[in-house]
This record gives sequence, structure tokens and C-alpha cells, in this order.
Amino acid sequence: MSPNESNAVPMIEAEGLTKYYGDFIAVEDITFSVPKGQVCAFLGPNGAGKSTTMKMLSGYLAPSAGVARIGGFDMQTQRLEGAQLLGYLPENGPLYSDMTPKSFLTYCGRVRMMPAGQLKERLEWVREVCHLEDVWGKAIGKLSRGYRQRVGMAQAILHDPQVLILDEPTSGLDPNQVQGVRELILQLGQSKTILLSTHILQEVHAVCSRVLLVSQGRLVFDGPVAELGDDGDAMEAKFRELTRSVADAA
Repeated sequence: MSPNESNAVPMIEAEGLTKYYGDFIAVEDITFSVPKGQVCAFLGPNGAGKSTTMKMLSGYLAPSAGVARIGGFDMQTQRLEGAQLLGYLPENGPLYSDMTPKSFLTYCGRVRMMPAGQLKERLEWVREVCHLEDVWGKAIGKLSRGYRQRVGMAQAILHDPQVLILDEPTSGLDPNQVQGVRELILQLGQSKTILLSTHILQEVHAVCSRVLLVSQGRLVFDGPVAELGDDGDAMEAKFRELTRSVADAA
């Protein structure tokens, strides 16, 4: 699906999103929309405002100005409605260390008021697709970073949301696990809208059709992956060019 397809239904919308912390501008006037069924990469250097923008889109953080919408719902005034459509994997997402993956995910499903039969089916599904079988009954606090990341991914997709916002979903995973997450994102992307933050440019080529690039809190590129480069080296060069030009202009 083309990122410029005018009749596509917008599922993720940022309209003039801005976030100040005192005199510091973390995000400034970011505007974009992601249509239904698109997998979109959200790139930028460390400290560029990616995680802050994702937190505002999820309703976790209130913007200083602008509006964030999920499925047309304003995430400040209609957060519960928007949250029903959304699966969110934050950077270093909070997990209860004394709970097991099974008990934590069961708790998440009950908080979302999932019917018992549906919850049972979805628990079995996420246990399999997130490869949690070997640690299903272990305390989360005793799991490796990679396994904890997979538990976080499982809670994001547990309720079969229409929209996924994933902040560094492959962080801490080994190469085999990374490949498994990429395959899962490709599978989910056939029917869901996904905004994916990553530092791994090969990941962008593997799973995304569009790139949003932010630098110093501002959106500096929005276009198809091919426009950013044909391979990893070309993408790295374009990434450096775009982010350096913003830094030089500041």
C-alpha cells in the first residue's frame, strides 16, 4: 500500500504533536498518519524524540500541543476507546518480576476484560508465536532480557489489536530471535497497522514499506523505504545526511 494513498483509512495519526519539558523541546510539531494495513518504520538518533512521540500516540504521555489519534479516537479524551484497538510495546516496558509469563499475560487479558474462552485461546497462541513455552511457568524476574522482551511483545498482541506501536521490539534478542520477531511482524502486518521503532536498518528493509525519520524532535523524512536507500549502506549514508543537516541548522 502506498504511503500516499489518499483513500486509505488512517489508523495512527499525529497532528502537530509537541512536547516540552520546561525549556527543552523534546518533540516539535510532528504530523503524519499511517493508513490501515501499513508497516511503517520510525527512525532517528538516540534522543531524537521517537519514544516520546510513541508515548503520546499511545496516550501514555500527554502532549504539550497537538493531537494523537488511534483509529480516529483522540488518545487524551477517548483513551479507553483507542486503547481497545492498540497494542503497545514500550521501550523497557514494565513487567511484574514476581509473576510468570502465564500469570502476567492472564492478568493483562483480564484487565482488558477478554472473555475467558478467547483469553485461553490467545494465551496459547502468544505462548507459541513468542516462543515462551520453556519459561511459561518461570518468574519474569529470573528471565533473560530477550525473554522479557518476548513477554512484552506477547502482551502487546494478546488482545488481537488492530494497531501496534512497537518501540525497539528486537532489543536484547539474539539473531535467531530477531528473525522470529521479523517473521511475526510480517505476518501481523498483513492485517494490522504497525509503527515500528528500530535502530537496525536491515530490519526496515525486511519488514517495512515506509519510513518516518525524526531528528532533534522534528520530522525530517517521510517516504517509501526505497527513497532512503537500496541497501543498508545507502540507508546509513542517507540517515547521517538527514540527521546531520538538522543538527547543523540548529
